[in-house]
Amino acid sequence: MQCAGQLQFDWLVSRRLAGARSRRLPATRPGATASASIRARADAGAASGALCLSIAGISVAVTSVDPDLHLRFPGNLTRFSAPTSAPDVRIEAAWRDLTAECDGTLVFDSGGTWRLYATSDSYLFQFFAASLGTVPYQVARFDRDFRSGQVFLHRPFFGRRRMVNPLQYPLDELLIVHMLSRGKGVEVHACGLVEAGNGYLFAGHSGAGKTTMARLWEREPGITVLSDDRIVLRQIDGRFWMYGTPWHGEAGLAQSARAPLTQVFLLRHAAMNAVLPISGAEATARLFSCTFPTFHDRGGLEFTVGCCEGLVRTMPCAELGFVPDDRIVGVVRRHASGTLAPPTPGPVA
Repeated sequence: MQCAGQLQFDWLVSRRLAGARSRRLPATRPGATASASIRARADAGAASGALCLSIAGISVAVTSVDPDLHLRFPGNLTRFSAPTSAPDVRIEAAWRDLTAECDGTLVFDSGGTWRLYATSDSYLFQFFAASLGTVPYQVARFDRDFRSGQVFLHRPFFGRRRMVNPLQYPLDELLIVHMLSRGKGVEVHACGLVEAGNGYLFAGHSGAGKTTMARLWEREPGITVLSDDRIVLRQIDGRFWMYGTPWHGEAGLAQSARAPLTQVFLLRHAAMNAVLPISGAEATARLFSCTFPTFHDRGGLEFTVGCCEGLVRTMPCAELGFVPDDRIVGVVRRHASGTLAPPTPGPVA
């Protein structure tokens, strides 16, 4: 007989797995790269100078090992550049003429864009573009703790380009998500903003109103929007913090900054503005449904569920039904200050 905690975990995961596709296949051939070898080469490359970034307090250093492969971080990633002598993750990048062959066991298939394989000592990602068919344009291999890795770029796909982003999306996000799942935090579909040192999280699925909320608050003086679509949550020294990420939504808002989390709102569109406090299993399930769990890794899933449970126990959570105009800003402020009356039927607040 399963215990109540196990049943709750399985139920939460089954809800979040809706729409995800994963399968396991026999290994095609033995693993070819040992984690110790990856780490040794990455350490040597980092010593000669590397391209570095920091996202949610996790630092990554990437070094090119090919003289004609020049690395750069474009767009919003440049805001997260942060040189460090002791990165959490060390990666070396190189040109390769890749093939469709892959060693290991297929543990997750995104449905077209990327696949994840596992060997005895490493994880391997393949990334695909329609123009290449079954040949990946990029392959990334990491040791089991995601502290060292290699990125191989398919030379024919990139043509004459010699300036390349070695962590182009979705590899950058996948790397951070897997690092977070090892006891560091969770990434959430959410808008996060800061007002007078208070961090408000507005979580919701696509179309729930995250970007709309970000744009409404952005016009207010003294407001910092950390992201209009993806936020990382971490508990450090007993306190929950929220971090901006490079993976913004339609508003293009992304800041390399953090703030203490003080209030969680779970968004939904409504005919009137209303705040309904929620807690316990309902709040945990709704927050978990907005996270980015590592579906193939039970340990990572358990940590993500536990993180959501811990946050709900210590942080005020509420469902926020809202009309998309600036009156919702006042509603949130009054709720956060404890001066908002309970919702009653009637005109929009």
